[in-house]
Amino acid sequence: MIRARGLTKTFTRGKDTVEAVRGVDIDVAEGELVAFLGPNGAGKSTTLRMLTSLLQPTAGTATVAGYDVGTHPAQVRARLGFIGQGNGGGFSYQVRDELHNQGRFYGLAPAEYKRRASDLVEALELGGLEKRTVQSLSGGQRRRLDVALGLMNHPPLLFLDEPSTGLDPHARANLWEHIVAMRERYGMTIVLTTHYLDEADDMAERVVVIDHGQIIADASPEALKREHADDVLALTVRGDSAEAVRAALGTVVGPDAPHPGEVTVPDGGTPAADGGLRVRVATTHGADRLPEAIEALRLAGLTTTSAAARQASLDDVFLNLTGRSLREEATTQAVAA
Repeated sequence: MIRARGLTKTFTRGKDTVEAVRGVDIDVAEGELVAFLGPNGAGKSTTLRMLTSLLQPTAGTATVAGYDVGTHPAQVRARLGFIGQGNGGGFSYQVRDELHNQGRFYGLAPAEYKRRASDLVEALELGGLEKRTVQSLSGGQRRRLDVALGLMNHPPLLFLDEPSTGLDPHARANLWEHIVAMRERYGMTIVLTTHYLDEADDMAERVVVIDHGQIIADASPEALKREHADDVLALTVRGDSAEAVRAALGTVVGPDAPHPGEVTVPDGGTPAADGGLRVRVATTHGADRLPEAIEALRLAGLTTTSAAARQASLDDVFLNLTGRSLREEATTQAVAA
């Protein structure tokens, strides 16, 4: 569905040259759901705008839905849906009129665009809102209308540029429920950008991590976490010998962990409030290793007073790859919004 090689976009601002995207190579198979993950300014949206023919690449090539984005932009646009960061509907227009106009833009006959509009209104739970103006809708309703507008041409490929930014958790979950249903109904390929780690982790078959305009990782969420991050066991152990704790736990750390054998006592041996030592263990398959760790401590004559396993996250992956936390950037953006 998508094949890009050396995709590059450079902007000139006065005397400065900004390399927004630098030599991106990517393939997306038909039917995949691929998430681009990265901080503000990483090049995610610029890449999407080149793939949708909204921006002309400075260098490189891209074929989308069988057509070159540079030489056949009209054919590319006819075969995709694009939902940008802003709302697509005109604020003073009614929901039904916006959907009908979208159908007219694609050259659909009146009977056909009316039928499609009615189907999408029902599928996306916009019933009863047809005569409401866009500006009178809630944030979640506007985003569902954006999805409907993006699907009026029944596209085989849908681009979503941060589709749920600014929505509350309930509205985000509701929006994704509808997007997944539409994907199953139409068999679409979906490419999205997002700041929300749970969206990428839960929804995408592949996650493409992009930073400073370059792809730095591309794999399934599970493969990325397995390769670039650790599960962490957090325990409190009764006693005062950090070395005895390390010796007991060193035998249960997964040898295939990114940081195998890493057993740390964060407080340098200083007892916790309850008199025990706080211990962190980097490992793989943390939920399975936790009872093994408790048993190893027991056999060493040590008592565990608290224990928990935390699974590796995509934020851990991003932090290990770039030295920055994507979760903090997403929180900062949400507060600013």
